[in-house]
Amino acid sequence: MHSYSLIAPAKINLYLEIIGDRPDNYHELAMVLQSISLADKIDIRSIGIESIVVRCNHPLVPADEANIAYRAASLMSKQFPEALVRYGGVEITIHKHIPVAAGLAGGSTNAAAVLVGLDLMWELGLTHGELEELGAQLGSDVPFCIGGGTALATGRGEVLSPLPNLDHIYVVLAKYKNLSISTPWAYKTYRQEFGDTYVTDTEGQENSRQRVHSGPIVSAIAHHNHAEIGKLLHNDLEKVALPEYPQLLKLREAFASENVLGAMMSGSGPTMFALTESQAQAEEVEAAVKAKMADPDLEFWIAQFNSNGISIAH
Repeated sequence: MHSYSLIAPAKINLYLEIIGDRPDNYHELAMVLQSISLADKIDIRSIGIESIVVRCNHPLVPADEANIAYRAASLMSKQFPEALVRYGGVEITIHKHIPVAAGLAGGSTNAAAVLVGLDLMWELGLTHGELEELGAQLGSDVPFCIGGGTALATGRGEVLSPLPNLDHIYVVLAKYKNLSISTPWAYKTYRQEFGDTYVTDTEGQENSRQRVHSGPIVSAIAHHNHAEIGKLLHNDLEKVALPEYPQLLKLREAFASENVLGAMMSGSGPTMFALTESQAQAEEVEAAVKAKMADPDLEFWIAQFNSNGISIAH
């Protein structure tokens, strides 16, 4: 086929622990990642010339090398030059539904869709593992976004262990339109403030990773204990983001007061989310928090936990 349309789901973090520094200057992390039904649609088609064209309906999404989806196509072209010669370049059209710069892996999931789409279009027959390895060259969240579902992520986020799928959990997301938090700022500030708590030796980091592998939140997921999952939500980056942006703390408190399973910031923010057991409850929570905050700059979405990553649109 000369074109594919793919669904690229967003992700939230249910757990984010910063363990220490790595030799590559990234942080050693332990995270639980979860795909959700809020998703972008990516159209990929062959064009006659050997070039990469990116189009997007969102004004803040770049159409050049600054776009990770562009870099994904560029990486595939370099890795598989014969396929590029045989099939020609690609036009990538991104239909954006995931908010930009929101801590929801919107860019990473677009890049994952491009890798999957070109593998199909160029008939490369790559394995899931090979696609993940390519994804890791682009960004820490890209490997997860390829397969999605529920997973424990260690290393800088690229070492994945699948966890049992979580169904029937709904998520209400809220983001201030004009607020974005730089991921490098969040990690750098955390290092400045909490670097003295880092585990520095390799053995200590391995022990910390293993502790999360067998930790309470992983156990709660294995037992599909939704109430316990909500109680165990954890994100170290809240320690730097919430003092800096008090409106986020207010938003988190507004969610938490609505009898939800739990509420937290996703990734480096600034999106805040709350978990509920039903769509009806999610809608009630959205209405209540919207009324309580009464801020026209605040946008809301309702989504459901998703058991897959990139899929072909039907």
